[in-house]
Amino acid sequence: MKEIPKDLITQSEAAKLRGVSTAAISDLIKRGRLHPIEVAGKRLLRRSEVVSFKPSKGGRPPKKKATKKGAK
Repeated sequence: MKEIPKDLITQSEAAKLRGVSTAAISDLIKRGRLHPIEVAGKRLLRRSEVVSFKPSKGGRPPKKKATKKGAK
């Protein structure tokens, strides 16, 4: 059996490393924010990618302020 490189970690280990649930890691994978590598039927993540991951601000963008008509 081949040895798994040390940089690859399970989704569970990634969740512990980030302080989130495994469901949150799965969601990031589904949305294409994290990129798993399949090894022997298991989805593994690069530790460096998990550590360097920066969450997006998320949410709805703020509305643009309306300008008042006739104001000088």
